[in-house]
Amino acid sequence: MQKITLLFAFLFFSCLSFAQNTITVKGKVIDKNSGLPIESVTVYLSVAKDSSLIDYTITNKTGNFELSVKKITQPVFLKIALIGYQDHKVRLENFTESKDFGTIAIAESAKALDEVVVKAEAPPIRIKKDTLEFNAASFKVRPDANVETLLKQLPGVEVDTDGKITVNGKEVNQILVNGKPFFDKDGKIALQSLPSNVINKIQVTDTKTKKEEISGQKGNSNNASINLTIEEDKNKGFFGKFTGGYGTDSRYESSALVNYFKGSRKISFLGSSNNINSTGFSMNEIFDNMGGGRNNSSRSGDSGMNFGGGKGITQSNMVGLNYADELFKGFDINGNYFYNDATSKNTNKSRYQNFLPDRTIITESEGNSREDKYTHNTSFNVEYKIDSTATVFVAPRFTKGNAKYNSQSVEATLGDNNRTLNDSQSNLYNETDNQNFSNSIAFNKRLNKKGRSIGVTIDNANSKDIGSNLNQSKTRFYDENGNLLRTDNRDQIRYNRNFNDRIDIGLEYLEPIMDSVRFKIAVDYTWNKALDNKTAYNYDEVTGDYTTQNDTLTSFLRSKTITINPKAGINIQKNKLYLSGYFGTNIARLDNESFYLYRDTKLIRDYILPSAEVYMDYKLSKAKSLWLNYSYQVSFPSATQLLPVEDLSSALVSYSGNPDLNPNKSHYVYASFRNYDYASRSGYSFYTGGQFYESQAIASTVYDESAKRYTTYQNVSGVFNTWTGVNWNKSYKVEMHKFRISAGSGLNFTKSKGYTNAEMYDAFNYRIRAKANFNWDYGELLSVSPSYSYVYNNTSYTNYSVSSASNYQHQVNLQTTSYWPKGLVIGNDFGYNYNSAISDGFKKDFYLWNTSVGYNFWEDRMLFKVKVYDLLNQNQSATRTITATSIRDEENVVLKRYAMFSLTYKIEKFAGKEKKGRGRDRVL
Repeated sequence: MQKITLLFAFLFFSCLSFAQNTITVKGKVIDKNSGLPIESVTVYLSVAKDSSLIDYTITNKTGNFELSVKKITQPVFLKIALIGYQDHKVRLENFTESKDFGTIAIAESAKALDEVVVKAEAPPIRIKKDTLEFNAASFKVRPDANVETLLKQLPGVEVDTDGKITVNGKEVNQILVNGKPFFDKDGKIALQSLPSNVINKIQVTDTKTKKEEISGQKGNSNNASINLTIEEDKNKGFFGKFTGGYGTDSRYESSALVNYFKGSRKISFLGSSNNINSTGFSMNEIFDNMGGGRNNSSRSGDSGMNFGGGKGITQSNMVGLNYADELFKGFDINGNYFYNDATSKNTNKSRYQNFLPDRTIITESEGNSREDKYTHNTSFNVEYKIDSTATVFVAPRFTKGNAKYNSQSVEATLGDNNRTLNDSQSNLYNETDNQNFSNSIAFNKRLNKKGRSIGVTIDNANSKDIGSNLNQSKTRFYDENGNLLRTDNRDQIRYNRNFNDRIDIGLEYLEPIMDSVRFKIAVDYTWNKALDNKTAYNYDEVTGDYTTQNDTLTSFLRSKTITINPKAGINIQKNKLYLSGYFGTNIARLDNESFYLYRDTKLIRDYILPSAEVYMDYKLSKAKSLWLNYSYQVSFPSATQLLPVEDLSSALVSYSGNPDLNPNKSHYVYASFRNYDYASRSGYSFYTGGQFYESQAIASTVYDESAKRYTTYQNVSGVFNTWTGVNWNKSYKVEMHKFRISAGSGLNFTKSKGYTNAEMYDAFNYRIRAKANFNWDYGELLSVSPSYSYVYNNTSYTNYSVSSASNYQHQVNLQTTSYWPKGLVIGNDFGYNYNSAISDGFKKDFYLWNTSVGYNFWEDRMLFKVKVYDLLNQNQSATRTITATSIRDEENVVLKRYAMFSLTYKIEKFAGKEKKGRGRDRVL
């Protein structure tokens, strides 16, 4: 009790001490001519010496403002700025006492007369309704820095080592350039390739769907969107980079990115080729396209392919083209084209521990594989503002590709005393041609009363996959004494034809009840049809071809789902509160049919189920906000889960549907609280949520004496997945030293159920995550960034032969970058990874050290670089995955040590004149 009392006393006096060091500045802003108060005026404090931002606020409806900051002993400026008005500036030699500036009158700006142009200083930060806008020129970065480096300097913005961006604790899921996607909405290309000196403004808003955007509604997303606007004088010209490199072990890389901007017209070309598991577009001056360090993130975007984050070693080629323009007033178009091809090779080793009620069986396998694929991907966004009240948006997308996959593997399943239950060897070859077309249409019309509008959305998706699966395998099954029971030798091919067509139509009408409240009535209609036609043939030695039909592998499935969801709700939008809620009914019909072993089965089900969605966003203050979300979610089992058709394509496991399955029904809840204080450059966020199932379709598996599995599906209740976490960050500056500290932790609880050998199992998992990052910048000469993460995973079981399983992982990284002496860039990424519970035969820990030395010359247009990946030659990929039914240890081939020598050429040419090299105007 005494310790608790002392703790509270310490916290009280700490708060009292902080309060004594905090002062307040307040006042009221009015129009000089009319005398009326002005809302949304930006008021900010900056240090007189270097104009660095201290804090900011905006005026409320009555024109009042108030700022609470720590005492400042050096000269500062109080600045007041609003578009269309003259700036107001007051110099204070120090700021150690609270001050009330009373009423401040600002006058409208003088208009431009002939050659005289009046230009106002742009404030570092401006708030325009729901938009937070940063002035890029107010934040200093190196002359050759990219946009990602610029974002790291902005208050409240965090970029972690995986490339995830958060603004005031809210994750960014969309990055645009001048309001349009730059190749892809995830923004990785824009962040890595665009130079920071072409950026004018960085605008942050809540992410909106296109329906919300064109209808003017507030976004219901818990994510943020960033829009980068280009400087006016940089919006005419072209710039880009070209990189080529070759290294040891025949490693190579090449990439090019060229941008041409002219007003609203923007054309960009992207190309790359490499065999180092990279997307090829990263233009980071330290490591370019090397993974495993600060560029460890992989990409799966509009191109429709993954690189760098998969298994094995990938050689890839990519070509991309982006075009954006305003063809005439109100008619905007943005289009992308990507071509990708990739070849991935892998050698794999794995060990499964499968839990049964009375024993544990172990499956060990080894194999190698190769995958070759290519994809063409085309997409367009067209937005046409018909008039001031009506907008239509159309976004078609087309993808065509081919994938070939070949693998050879051996596998054995062991029981008690290492007794072999079955073993097999296989050679598989699969080839698939796929085509996908989708289109999204949104139309919104504002009617003759303010707040009244009608909106229509039409979305369709059509896909076609045609392929073949060749299976050449030999499988042997043994009894409890090790005697051979039977063999299953296969040499067969199965042809697959899958078609899926879906259309979603939504109609929404908004009617204002009062200024801040709108009534919503809507209806959604969904039609989905899927066809799955499989025809299999065995090899016939007489004909020398696959001509003998295999009826057990031949089947036809058709499913059609029609859902109508009428719903009604309200929107409440005030200065601090946004509340949106929908409540309705899902009326659905499932129409399924199968033809298997000459038996035709039809299954038709009708459902009437509730639907609900509630969103709330409450801003307690400028820094603090609370976000809540609830939804009742329903999904229907697939045709393969419902229909009595056996999938016998594998000799070791078979699947069969269950016509008695019910829909999946769950409650989803999420809440988050965010607080970021610009005065102290610190902030934190807290989040919690979960998904709780009334009914969930799960697998029910029976193992025979030789460990062959027979799986069907059943419903269970009481399954859930919950999560909670907290993140904290702080940054501050002491003369030339900049420090950024961030820490976070998370906790997940998951309860899973299922059936094994007709007995229900219950698995309860909890996962603890903790991480900490520190960054120190010494001017523009040195950057040091250590980080640490810890993950603990524990699963407890009932009705299994084991009671629990657990493991933990440590990951330590140190990144250093030096920009001294002038023109020389030296980078090092050092990491250590440890996994506690990987099985024997799999290495538990390894070091990964990447290093790079680059030299800028010819007025910084050229960069010569030598980089070494995996300097210690210890890289590996060994992972452990604990599930509700098994533990899987797996090892895949990875890139090992190589050195790369590369040359990069940069070009910038604006307004018809080539930009001269500026050198590095940093303090040395």
